[in-house]
Amino acid sequence: MTAAAGWPRIDGLVYGGDYNPEQWPRETWDEDMALMREAGVTLVSVGIFSWAMLETSEGEFDFGWMDDLLDLLHANGIAADLGTPSVSPPAWFFHRYPQARVVDKDGTVMGFGSRGMASHASPEYREAIVRVATALAERYADHPAVVMWHVHNEYGVPVAEDFSPRAVASWQAWLQRRYGALDALNAAWGTAFWGQRYAEWEHVVAPAATPSIANPAMKLDWARFTDDQLRECFRLERDAIRAHASQPVTTNFMAHQSWNTDLWKWAQEVDVVADDHYLWSPDPDAHVGLALSADLTRSVAGGKPWMLMEHSTSAVNWQGRNTAKRPGEMRRNALTHLGRGADAIMFFQWRASRSGAEKFHSAMLPHAGPRSRVFREVVELGGHLKDLAEVQGSETVADVAMLYDWESLWAQDLEWRPSDDVQFRERMRAFYERLWRDNVTVDFAHPEHDLSRYRMVVAPASYLLTEAAAANLTRYVESGGTLVVNFFSGIVDEHDAVHAGGFLAPLRDALGVTVEEFLPLREGETATVVWGDDGPVVGSDVWQEDVQVHGAEVLATNASGPGAGMPAVTRHAHGSGAGWYVATRLGVDALGTVFSGAYRDAGIVLDGAPETLEVVTRRGPDADFVVAANHADEEARLPVAGVDLLTGDGSDDGFTVPGGGVAVVRVVRASEGTGA
Repeated sequence: MTAAAGWPRIDGLVYGGDYNPEQWPRETWDEDMALMREAGVTLVSVGIFSWAMLETSEGEFDFGWMDDLLDLLHANGIAADLGTPSVSPPAWFFHRYPQARVVDKDGTVMGFGSRGMASHASPEYREAIVRVATALAERYADHPAVVMWHVHNEYGVPVAEDFSPRAVASWQAWLQRRYGALDALNAAWGTAFWGQRYAEWEHVVAPAATPSIANPAMKLDWARFTDDQLRECFRLERDAIRAHASQPVTTNFMAHQSWNTDLWKWAQEVDVVADDHYLWSPDPDAHVGLALSADLTRSVAGGKPWMLMEHSTSAVNWQGRNTAKRPGEMRRNALTHLGRGADAIMFFQWRASRSGAEKFHSAMLPHAGPRSRVFREVVELGGHLKDLAEVQGSETVADVAMLYDWESLWAQDLEWRPSDDVQFRERMRAFYERLWRDNVTVDFAHPEHDLSRYRMVVAPASYLLTEAAAANLTRYVESGGTLVVNFFSGIVDEHDAVHAGGFLAPLRDALGVTVEEFLPLREGETATVVWGDDGPVVGSDVWQEDVQVHGAEVLATNASGPGAGMPAVTRHAHGSGAGWYVATRLGVDALGTVFSGAYRDAGIVLDGAPETLEVVTRRGPDADFVVAANHADEEARLPVAGVDLLTGDGSDDGFTVPGGGVAVVRVVRASEGTGA
């Protein structure tokens, strides 16, 4: 199968991780090469944190060690993802240009000695990152080991916002480009409220620390500005590389784990989409969050194969309780990413660091060395990925889309909302987990995207919804689609102003309801919801609404709480489709009743697999590849005929997936023959 457009020149699935040999003596490098070959490593990311060793003083470069490293990698058949080190400027840079340091919203100047970006508005920083990216590209554009370029590292983490004087000046210039005239800005921000009207551009401040909350429309634009500034810095480096080199250029996203960057926009700037994902230890079902992030990454990649640039072999080091992965868990994590579209499985990092802030972070080669369980599993996984080479380039197909808009996230998470317990990420996870338990594969989409190919569209958290997006969703329902909308959606426009006509007004035609008033519950209060006259009774909490019906059918009613007797779930036939509305907060189990009806409308038939057996399918030109990960201790039955590529076993009636195990079954489509 041919590689995806923009894919690095590597045959088969990519395997490897970050490699930081500058932390080790030269003799260790040879040991690393031998162990990488044993593990089946095909790609390593190098140079990401190496600015101080590459540019030893301003304009003075030392490439000797990088020359040796790239030559050594090539001699051992290992490709390089060559990083630009702009995430961590050296001490000499900050000593010479102290004005390039980031200032937080309280006015604190960030010091040296950690990681993170200098001021994105600093001309000295921008000049320096172009200089180092250009020097690297000029020297290594034709090096046979270099198959791709990696700009920066995890934009927006750990710092995105900058309130330095230069950033404020850039902000004012950005606003002038966006609005053209102060009258337009004043109108968009609603500055008549609290007497905030601006008469001069230089009077427009940044939303730093204020006596009460800052203007929410200003803060929403500030989030957009910050994202744009980070992306400008990326483009500067990318274009400096492209002036000399032809290999694909990427940077590593953090889908659903960092919310400073609008990945719909970022994905348009890279040649191949890459993502970092780390399990969240407090979550007992962290594998569901993993699947969500993987599906979101695939979606911003336009459905094309993507790269898992970083995950962990075991524990991380930066959470409150850094739980270790148990035997087999790393393989399940890795192959789940594969099933959801990743054609590269990589880790942070190759060899565990002995010093520094991440010395307790797991690695492919841990402190315990090559005899450790973790390294044995690393070697085993490398063998599996070699056996699964034919999966490369196949695409994951979904019938359901969930709406995900970073601008809506930014807006909803601002202060002074009707309830602090109504959160974008919580609702996104709850709705996603319901679909995950039902083994319904999900794409994510922006509300203004073409949704016509999906049987069902789900909007768990669309607080900010433009008129264009609402019209798009209404057309989708008219044309036969099934739309499920959660409460506190369709509330404000792109300026965080309540829509004319009131809450939910832009979706009135599609849903057949509007909302007269929010009725949030007090902390700790719960309520009940009754389906029909004799249907199930389920629990709810946090939120109810005074829903006004305009043609919709009331399916469930609040039995208690401030909205007692008012609609909790409605369905509205509109055109050839149906719009569902959920007006209270339902948990994952209770959402099952809502979704069972929406599935019927959409013509979606569930496969009946156990909730703990995660099943997802990638489609190739000649065969499907069914990836099944068993998250329970008990074995589970996968009723799929074909060949398990991990074992070589074939079956005409299905496979038993052991507790904690994984199967990857090649299924030749019926029109092309049998699976064996």
